[in-house]
Amino acid sequence: MILIVDDIRANIIALKKTLELHSIEVDTAESGEEALKKILKTDYSLIIMDVQMPGLDGFEVVKILSGNKKTKDIPVIFLSAINIEKKYIFKGYETGAVDYITKPVDSDLLILKVKSFIKIYEQQNELKVMKDLLSKEIAFRKEAQDNLEIKIVERTKELVLKNEELEFKNHELQQFSWVVSHDLNEPIRKIQIFIGIIKDLYLKDNPKALDYVNRTMKSAERMQTLISDLLAYSRLSSKVLFEKTDLNVVLQEVLSDFDYQIENKSAVIKVTDLPAIHSIPSQLRQVFQNLIGNALKFSGNVAVPTIEITSELIKNREFDSETDPEGEFCRIIISDNGIGFDEVYLDRIFVIFQSLNDRSIYEGTGIGLAISKKIMEKHNGLITAKSELGKGASFILVLPLQQEIQTN
Repeated sequence: MILIVDDIRANIIALKKTLELHSIEVDTAESGEEALKKILKTDYSLIIMDVQMPGLDGFEVVKILSGNKKTKDIPVIFLSAINIEKKYIFKGYETGAVDYITKPVDSDLLILKVKSFIKIYEQQNELKVMKDLLSKEIAFRKEAQDNLEIKIVERTKELVLKNEELEFKNHELQQFSWVVSHDLNEPIRKIQIFIGIIKDLYLKDNPKALDYVNRTMKSAERMQTLISDLLAYSRLSSKVLFEKTDLNVVLQEVLSDFDYQIENKSAVIKVTDLPAIHSIPSQLRQVFQNLIGNALKFSGNVAVPTIEITSELIKNREFDSETDPEGEFCRIIISDNGIGFDEVYLDRIFVIFQSLNDRSIYEGTGIGLAISKKIMEKHNGLITAKSELGKGASFILVLPLQQEIQTN
């Protein structure tokens, strides 16, 4: 069920009829105060909120919802015919809304968005239920000692079915993430275009306004990068076939992409011969791109930034395995002489959205190393790092030369 909140009854009736024509169950509230009372008593999968209302306005209601553990995850769409300026749209997203739609609205587009957000909310709840079921399953197994083999067979079958269902839902979420990323990128592109026009035509003689505009454009660029990185992260779950890959070719393509940064920083790149392995070339290219890009970005104030890439064959799938000319694995080390980091935070650097550095100085989304770790796992490989603050960092990759099993 969804909740429509609007102080004008005619608006509620029109929107309610539109939604009910598509078999969407609807509840209504004619003020922010009434909406809060209903939300605390009823589980809604989506709220369509008017902005300007007497008493509590839409922004205040959403702010209250965001601060409540029970209601913070309910998606809210602002729908307004009056507050259509950019400052109100920005404020809507800042308060926690998932979308801000201005009138007149395309009813087909509204229905599509409503159904999409309802679907995501329901899937999230289903995943929570499944998580609870799996937790109960683990507890049950610990208690069940008698007839263990029979019970394991039965429960394994159930888990396989649940896993297949989860994979199907994951595929649906991947498709949805692509649609959402496209919808999010489009308004950002328009914001960049119009702000660029305003900057060029009206703000040339206003340094303070130019500063604000440049900050806004930088924020839009960061949002665009974040959306692209999130989409790349979600795509890593899809199935792709491995192929014979010359890592020297992959590395040279990456270094070619960084020509400008290398020349601009007068960096020195030292490379030894890399092996040919079974891999997904585009994904390993992304790993090299993330690690070399970080080495250049975090070079600090050293006179000559130096990046060294070495490779050797090893016996086992271990970071400290002994070398072996006939080994079935390779160890690749990417070292630099940049700012480094404290190894106390080693586990944190591979977690999505985690960053050890001031983002006002070093731009980034905090997703690159999380993507690299996921790619290495997909290749049945390992990744770690060694570093000391102020003395550079070394990222160590361990990869099998052959892939025996296609992984998802």
